[in-house]
Amino acid sequence: MNLIDTHTHLYLEAFDKDRNQVIDRAISVGVNHFFIPAISSKYFKRMFDLKEQYPKKIHLMAGLHPCYVKEDFSEELNFISDLLRSKNFCAIGEIGIDLYWDKSFLKQQQDAFQKQIQLAINYQLPIVIHCREAFDEIFEILDQFKSEKLFGIFHCFTGSIKQANKAISLNFKLGIGGVVTYKNGRIDQFIKKLPLESIVLETDSPYLSPTPLRGKRNESSHLTMILKKVSDCFNISVEEIARITTKNAMEVFKKVDFK
Repeated sequence: MNLIDTHTHLYLEAFDKDRNQVIDRAISVGVNHFFIPAISSKYFKRMFDLKEQYPKKIHLMAGLHPCYVKEDFSEELNFISDLLRSKNFCAIGEIGIDLYWDKSFLKQQQDAFQKQIQLAINYQLPIVIHCREAFDEIFEILDQFKSEKLFGIFHCFTGSIKQANKAISLNFKLGIGGVVTYKNGRIDQFIKKLPLESIVLETDSPYLSPTPLRGKRNESSHLTMILKKVSDCFNISVEEIARITTKNAMEVFKKVDFK
């Protein structure tokens, strides 16, 4: 079985004691590629070190997470622009709008999101969107940029079926993670009504462990638990879900050599 974890923060401190073992465990259950979203300039050295250690399995994104957008976000975006000129990345992410914790930087988040979308279009890269309690705000901006050049993933999708269909209509796949296994996750109630071609799998590790591990550190090997839940929802074999979602991920990350 060939699986892709389309969203994992393997460089974070949560993995400092056993990072290599975590990656080995994932590889042993068929997770062969790991897509690594950026959150701020603080972590890029860790990301590059990880890429150097696993050059064919680790694929890096560049971007500024909305929760890290503050008054000085222009400096962060300049840093990202410089990186894009000198290094290869698989996507711009994770980027977007997060109004769950704090609404005071909404204007800056909108501005940063728009500028990073433009970077993605300029470099012909997908975007990976972080959206938390901000679907209307996100869609308003995506509608402004709507074109064949704009595509990507709604990471950790937790919206309604209407919002799911809107995202799909805008040329986006839906990142399905541990939330699909939660009793109050909602998405398991309608996911089978969505086209399977619109779904990719992710862990968002170390966050959002699937049930029954909720509350514990997540890791990429747990992707098999998410796979099993999606298989149950669609009533399609695990092998077929793996094949289709892996193909979907490959279609998003077009510049990655998966050999």
